[in-house]
Amino acid sequence: MLLGLGTSSFVMPACNAKQNQTESVTTASGTQTDSSATTVSTDSTNNTSFGKLKNGTEVQQYTLTNSKGTQAVFTNYGGRLVSLIVPDKDGKPTDVVVGFKNAAEYEASTEPYFGATIGRVGNRIANGKFTLDGKEYKLFTNNGPNTLHGGKNGFQAVVWNATQPNDHTLELTYLSKDLEENFPGNLNVKVTYALTDNNELKMDYEATTDKKTPVNLTNHAFFNLNGEGSGTILNHIIQINANRYTPVDATLIPTGKIEPVAGTPFDFRKKLAIGTNIEAKNEQLKNGGGFDHNYVLNENKAQGLNMAARVTGDKSNITMDVLTTEPGLQFYSGNFMQSKNTFKGGAKDDFRTAFCLETQHFPDAPNQPNFPSIMLEPGKTYRTSSVYRFFSK
Repeated sequence: MLLGLGTSSFVMPACNAKQNQTESVTTASGTQTDSSATTVSTDSTNNTSFGKLKNGTEVQQYTLTNSKGTQAVFTNYGGRLVSLIVPDKDGKPTDVVVGFKNAAEYEASTEPYFGATIGRVGNRIANGKFTLDGKEYKLFTNNGPNTLHGGKNGFQAVVWNATQPNDHTLELTYLSKDLEENFPGNLNVKVTYALTDNNELKMDYEATTDKKTPVNLTNHAFFNLNGEGSGTILNHIIQINANRYTPVDATLIPTGKIEPVAGTPFDFRKKLAIGTNIEAKNEQLKNGGGFDHNYVLNENKAQGLNMAARVTGDKSNITMDVLTTEPGLQFYSGNFMQSKNTFKGGAKDDFRTAFCLETQHFPDAPNQPNFPSIMLEPGKTYRTSSVYRFFSK
């Protein structure tokens, strides 16, 4: 059984901040097609058209189901989680992921990351550059002076090749070519999303490269556990398994320090409403416009996964656990949502009506030598796993 949480606090063993995800293993076999390829799918009846992009490419949506009636819907445009329907405390099916009706609406959104599979490097890289083996690589700066989530056209902007081997599994593959977004190396990526009968959405990521390159993959689902369109997430109760976090500067780049959460608004080691301290006078909250910070997870593993966080919807009593092999977790409280987009149920993306919990290595890792490395070398395979697990009281 995966490790659960107590009623008030986590067990708090020390964290190993030097965990590295690129252990030497046999390179995965097989190659992947390029980004211009159209969808590849099986004969599963669970995939249907999700509309067309501006360039005329038709994309698909794929529905995963389990024996409990839970349903996860993805599209191969950006490898996005479009909706995730789980039962609330009364057994009512509730869509806990915000998203759009079709591919065109995702493409037109002022927020490009709703539900997306993120890469090649999730989170921010300072000043859009890093140095690798003496060579400087300059990236597109799409977040003030910094690069965010892979650059101008990260993995959220590509059409993935998709296969659905059964009703509860989706496999996505993509070849990120050498110097795509100016990252070195041909990077073959495979992401497997699987919905279990325990109401777990499992996310397994793999990648190989022919040149040394940074890799940090994650999923960027935006959640409201009371259901899309139900209002603020500030009354959701959250608990994060972290004694420490990485403070940021005014552009949201880590300062390089790893500091304790104790005595700060970032202390969620015990259950607390998201909004309890979000308006406190605090330089870090000012820099992020709220919570938009990386937590250094405590090691507390069962079956190879670390309990990272637990969140409960105050109206639905739907609880989501986040488990991961990653050393970090980005908690984002929807601070930049501006009511500019209309979700599939008709609600606007109003301020702080969804949150994100992105499992990850730390932001700006290529430029921070004291952070866990994200460099993947030829002959090695990047592997990381995370789980969103749901239940209701």
